[in-house]
Amino acid sequence: MFAAKPLADSIASGIRLTTLQVTFPRIVLAEFNTHRVFSRSSASSRAIPVEKRIKEVRQNPFIPEAFGANKKGMQAGDALAEDGQGLARMTWLDAASHATQHAEDLAKIGVHKQWANRMLEPFLWHTVIVTATEWANFFALRCSPEAQPEIRTVAELMRDALAASTPVELKQGEWHLPFVFEEDRWAFSDMDPAALPLADLPKVSTARCARVTHLTHDGKRDLNADISLHDKLLTSGHMSPFEHAAKVGTPSLEDPHFSPVYKDSPEKDQPRVLSHFMCGNFRAPWIQYRKTIPGEDLFQSFNT
Repeated sequence: MFAAKPLADSIASGIRLTTLQVTFPRIVLAEFNTHRVFSRSSASSRAIPVEKRIKEVRQNPFIPEAFGANKKGMQAGDALAEDGQGLARMTWLDAASHATQHAEDLAKIGVHKQWANRMLEPFLWHTVIVTATEWANFFALRCSPEAQPEIRTVAELMRDALAASTPVELKQGEWHLPFVFEEDRWAFSDMDPAALPLADLPKVSTARCARVTHLTHDGKRDLNADISLHDKLLTSGHMSPFEHAAKVGTPSLEDPHFSPVYKDSPEKDQPRVLSHFMCGNFRAPWIQYRKTIPGEDLFQSFNT
């Protein structure tokens, strides 16, 4: 179930912006989320029906590939001997079985999935959409032998996926749009009055990132449903899915989308010098779609 694949890979002015879809065990999501230069959208235990989650655990639970021996420190010792591995695996699966039963019992009582699903999280696989211009620190920390094996495995897959992908060169004003396909673009035009406006393409990308899939729930693409979902997300202030789409801009001190980043001058006692610009967590020239929305950093602004 470990997986990593590019959804969109773009480059402008030498700066690469890539969106990956990655799958890894839910137990390392907290560690993954500590990397703040990542824009992320992923499944929520508050949203997915508990019956679906129970079925996932019963059919394909996450089980550690090998159980290491306990010792002092954050890294496990050598793998347990064969009999210890077998006993640990049986104990893990027994815990998963009990968790599904308890989650089912909570659901029968009428408990909402935001609690019932929590019972299942140690045994779930998790899919995340992640977009970034900065990857080096993540790979340095998480491809290391010192990292937990599960996050190291997916980090290495992500590194390999980036190495195997060739980014598309984009020009000023062009958009990086995960989950927007060539056939989708035919429905959009600024010339055809019957077509959807080109400005709505980022809305489609945003909605599809929010679903963590490029299909609607009935298995068919529906552009109007995508735009409707985008608008609902905006109204409710759920802004994370708005961070994946981005367009090419021209960074400058006068453009409010960009924040300058300074570094120490090579000359002693001289003022700091401009290093580069950022837009949110993306390096310029990328303008994150979220940052084009007035009041994106304060939910109340959408309701005043």
